Amino acid sequence: MFNPSRDEVRQFFSETWRKERAGEILTSLESIAADWIREHPEYQSELADPESLVADYSPDRGKTNPFLHLSMHLAISEQLSIDQPPGIRRAHDWLAARLGSPHDAQHAIMECLGQVIWEAQRTQTPPDTDKYLELIEQRATRD
Repeated sequence: MFNPSRDEVRQFFSETWRKERAGEILTSLESIAADWIREHPEYQSELADPESLVADYSPDRGKTNPFLHLSMHLAISEQLSIDQPPGIRRAHDWLAARLGSPHDAQHAIMECLGQVIWEAQRTQTPPDTDKYLELIEQRATRD
């Protein structure tokens, strides 16, 4: 699932949540996704609703896109597991200690990731991983 479509991402999370609730066996990736879904009870009923697969989550609707949010958790989890960019795991641990939980640390990292992705899209350049790590480290050491 290296370059999934929007529909494939939505189907993945909805199917993962269905399998989790049914007690079915999950793949490794589904297991990580299910852990994040459990951390976000506010998304659970939406993931169980087939209408969410075609819902409009554009920013002007004022509704958080659960699929984007959970996808970012998965991306950050993968980055942490391989320490890529190098130093992200250390910065995450600092953030987790400072903020009180790994979940809160991921949300802080998510803001940095969102900023770097937005800048890359705006400038039509690859994401700047040095800037990404710098933003995370700034968050980790901020008073």
